[in-house]
Amino acid sequence: MASLMDNLVEVLEEENTQYEKLVELSKDKKQAIIQADIAALEKITEQEQDVSSVLLNLDNRRDAVLKDMADVLGKDFEEMTITRLIGYLEQQPKEQERLSRIRAKILTTGNQMQEWNKRNEALLNQALEMVEFDLTLFKSMRQAPETANYDKNAYNTGDLLGSSGFDAKQ
Repeated sequence: MASLMDNLVEVLEEENTQYEKLVELSKDKKQAIIQADIAALEKITEQEQDVSSVLLNLDNRRDAVLKDMADVLGKDFEEMTITRLIGYLEQQPKEQERLSRIRAKILTTGNQMQEWNKRNEALLNQALEMVEFDLTLFKSMRQAPETANYDKNAYNTGDLLGSSGFDAKQ
């Protein structure tokens, strides 16, 4: 059981390290969004995908260790979580403390990551609104206003003013 516990703690610590990398990438992403640096955003996205791949592998390793621990403890793997495992280790306070510490560390890192994701989402939404505004502005600059000319059936003819328009001098 001790080697399983060591494996679990090792996997959890590595997961936390990877989540911390994601937090750092989120900070970099914030600057790239603010500066509208598309190349930097692409590079950061690639790095995030690499970290996500590592996290997926770690998740599989963690599940395998938890399955082995569930078998040793005679518990159902489907109900095995880190929190429940901490509760099962009442007779081993040292191991219980190790798991509690790493669980708290991962939760803190996860909360930081969630905060940065919310901030970056807001920045991206603002950037998209600015792009929409710019596109609308450019479209309206290309269109001249319509005149109030009507045909004999009282329909607007849709005539456009020329680009020179009316220029009044004072």
